[in-house]
Amino acid sequence: MQRSIYSALRLLPVAALALGLSGCGVNAIPTKEETAKAKWADVQNYYQRRADLIPNLVSTVQGYAKQERAVLDEVTQARASATAIKVDASQLGDAAKVQQFANAQGALSSALSRLMVANERYPELKSNANFLALQSQLEGTENRIAVARNDYNEAVRDYNTTLHTFPGVLWASTLYHSEKPMTPFQAAESSQAAPKVNFDIAPPAGQPPTTSNATTK
Repeated sequence: MQRSIYSALRLLPVAALALGLSGCGVNAIPTKEETAKAKWADVQNYYQRRADLIPNLVSTVQGYAKQERAVLDEVTQARASATAIKVDASQLGDAAKVQQFANAQGALSSALSRLMVANERYPELKSNANFLALQSQLEGTENRIAVARNDYNEAVRDYNTTLHTFPGVLWASTLYHSEKPMTPFQAAESSQAAPKVNFDIAPPAGQPPTTSNATTK
């Protein structure tokens, strides 16, 4: 009995120290780091969702607007470039790598916008159920991307601030001296909004409506 009491008393300082460290925010840095990494995963997931929609979108548009070959090729190539760049959680402190990812995604956003503008010359797409469904999914995904980017940037701001303010700066210089600031996502202004389609624009003067017997997938 006395041995048990003695063992318990010996553990009290350890428990008190752990409680004190917890109250001083010793766990704040790793907690906020993991939050930022999770938010980055959301960003990547939504960008991948967008990439997954593009092949079917290009295939559908091609059936009605084969003369837009250059724009369709641009979208396809931009998608290939964007999906080739990967940034895992361990690379979030590499500003050049994160910006490379952002630039590639921005280039794809711009190519998609040009594709949508080109499609305004083909009113038959307005009645194509597959295209309308894809366009709606694309807009929804773009909106989710914007939210995910904002959430990630806020998590990065919170994490970076903790590294440089008391008491976080104390733990950053001792227990977590290997932890580095993360890079926020700087999207190009042109990629901030979802691509829009305006079906009210008439075809150019002298150009008859495009007809096609192509079936959608």
